[in-house]
Amino acid sequence: MKKRVLFLCTGNSCRSQMAEGWLRHLRGDEFAAFSAGVATHGMNQYAIRVMNEVGVDISKHRSKLLSEFVGQEFDLIVTVCSKANESCPIFPGKTRVVHVPLDDPPALAAGLKDEEQILNCYRRVRDEIAEFIRNLKKEGV
Repeated sequence: MKKRVLFLCTGNSCRSQMAEGWLRHLRGDEFAAFSAGVATHGMNQYAIRVMNEVGVDISKHRSKLLSEFVGQEFDLIVTVCSKANESCPIFPGKTRVVHVPLDDPPALAAGLKDEEQILNCYRRVRDEIAEFIRNLKKEGV
C-alpha cells in the first residue's frame, strides 16, 4: 500500500507543487503525493517551466487549500516553508510532520530582470526538492 504524503506551503503555487510532481515522478510506485497551501496563489509559471525541463509536467496541477484535505489521513506531512510549518494543524493518528525549509524561488528571484537568472533560482530549489525526494525513506514514513 502506498504511503500518503502531503506537501504544505504558503500558497501551493511553487515549492509544494514541485515536490508533489517530483514524488509522483520519481517514487509514484511507493507514495501517493498531494500538495496544499494555507492560501492559494495559483500555479507559478516558472515552476511549471523548470519542472518541464526535467520531464515532470505539473501544468495540470491546481493550487489547493489545506481545508480540501480535512478528514483525510496522511502518513507524512512535509512543510516546505516556515509559515506553513507554523500554520500546520494537528493531524490525527500516525501522521508524522517534518519541516524541510526550502528557499522561496519568487523571493530569490525578486529584483532580477534577466530571465535566465530568474529561472536559475527556480532550478536550484527544484533540484533541492528532487534530492529530498530521492532520499525519502518509505519505512520511516
